[in-house]
Amino acid sequence: MRKVNLVIKMIKRAAFYTLGCKVNQYETEAVIDIFIDSGYQIVDFSEKADVYIVNSCTVTNEAARKTRQIARRAKRKFPDSIVAIVGCYTQAFPDEVRDIEEIDFVMGSNNKAKILNKAEEMLAGKAITNDVKEYQELKEYEELELKRLSNTTRANVKIEDGCNQFCSYCIIPYARGPVRSRKKEDIVKEIKRLSQQGVKEIILTGTHLGAYGSDRGNSRALTQLMKDLTELEE
Repeated sequence: MRKVNLVIKMIKRAAFYTLGCKVNQYETEAVIDIFIDSGYQIVDFSEKADVYIVNSCTVTNEAARKTRQIARRAKRKFPDSIVAIVGCYTQAFPDEVRDIEEIDFVMGSNNKAKILNKAEEMLAGKAITNDVKEYQELKEYEELELKRLSNTTRANVKIEDGCNQFCSYCIIPYARGPVRSRKKEDIVKEIKRLSQQGVKEIILTGTHLGAYGSDRGNSRALTQLMKDLTELEE
């Protein structure tokens, strides 16, 4: 009798928790798409998963406290899983987040497209670095892309990141870095594709939306973008 070898490939599972603004929501959805494209099943944060990603907020002390609480809860419930905190809280207070015992790795406000790579390396037993860039070093707009929608009638589209205002009461510039604007052609391309998927309402979002284009010396960039978008054919 011929011997047959059976190879069973286990589907890896990932869970995401997002705190904060529509920019964070957009970025989480884009990162989820990256995980799905790599064969992951996305599950609720309360379920067992191989990887837990908390996309954090640091606008208030309560947001930071909740970020820590959620991450710790996941690790204590599923100690063999990988738990990471990424985003604004890590960017603004990297040492504080690194000191959280239950966290396996951290990332700041940039390189979110590389979260999967970090998680895969850890799952493979490899050592990784937890470097978080200084906020002044966040000079390039990170292009992410929505492919799958949780809401088929409305979608957030991120067009700008960062803020240059440095108001005395606000931590956002330290958590998001300086203003970086997305290329208009990339915005138009994404909105056209979303419209073809049946989306009826687009919400343009950014950290300091009114500063769109100012990093390129164009104070009328947002006005021109809005004009161009209203002329798009369905």
